[in-house]
Amino acid sequence: MSAVTNSANSRPKWRTSAGVRLLFRERPIIPLLALLALLVVLSEVIRPGIVSANWAGVMIRAAIPLAILAGCQTITMLTAGIDLSVGAVASMSGFLVATLVGDYGLVVAVVIALVVSALVGLVTGVGVGIFRVHPLIMTLGMSLVVLGLANVWQIQKVQTGAGVPEEFRTLGAGMYFDVVPISLLVFLPLAALIIFGLNRTGYGRLLYAIGDNPIASRLSGVKSWQVLMILYVIAAVLAGIAGFLISGLNNTASVTLADTAVLPSVAAAVIGGTSILGGRGNFGGTIIGALILTVISSILSSLGYPEAVRQILYGSIIVFVAAAYTRITLEA
Repeated sequence: MSAVTNSANSRPKWRTSAGVRLLFRERPIIPLLALLALLVVLSEVIRPGIVSANWAGVMIRAAIPLAILAGCQTITMLTAGIDLSVGAVASMSGFLVATLVGDYGLVVAVVIALVVSALVGLVTGVGVGIFRVHPLIMTLGMSLVVLGLANVWQIQKVQTGAGVPEEFRTLGAGMYFDVVPISLLVFLPLAALIIFGLNRTGYGRLLYAIGDNPIASRLSGVKSWQVLMILYVIAAVLAGIAGFLISGLNNTASVTLADTAVLPSVAAAVIGGTSILGGRGNFGGTIIGALILTVISSILSSLGYPEAVRQILYGSIIVFVAAAYTRITLEA
């Protein structure tokens, strides 16, 4: 009996079920990269020769707007919150620029769109931080408000302006040498700023603290309402920037353009290791989660299923993977 016990104890920790769960919880990047590599191999098996430098660039280009929206979810979920208004804000942002650029120029149109996005985030932050409205209810309500106001603007602005600016089309869909997405010029600084802000600043530590133990944070003198107000403003501005890239990538500006990205943005954050209960997560894992979902979408397209079937399978896979990952990490 002792020999069997010693043999079990001598096994590497990562080879036990508890060790695997701990790995997913503490070092999610490792299993996520393994899963991403497996999906890349599966893509090559399904369509031999598809995996190339150009294919990788296309995947990264498609994943960048999703990763930014998922970054909104990551920073809000750290405080045990969520932001279901990111799709509406992103759609509104891209649509505003398309309708204003002809009259005011690109710079003014972008500034107006970002200011409006920030105002939406401020209202959300006031509701969550001061009036204690649950983030799910507050952000869902704000998404409907933003959609309604965007529809009013669309009716008032009978002409849709100059359409998606050429600069957005280049930024969202352009590639250097058919390999490197131009949108990395926006994404890399944003990603560095988010990662640095979460790991190296006092504000980032406050987000973790509020999500991990809000009572202890309040007793230590943290004004959580101020932290939450700033948080949702930041999330809304990030969503607005994502809207620019989405409109450029699709060469379309509409009031519902990014609505379908809400669930994948939440799933990418969860798959990336961000806890829905708050206090744990990082943007690096979220980026890999966005890449995983993008490759899954590509695989479903390669299988040649009709659009409706692809949507059903994609949604089902998102729910299954996110639920399985959450179960694994919560049990760790």
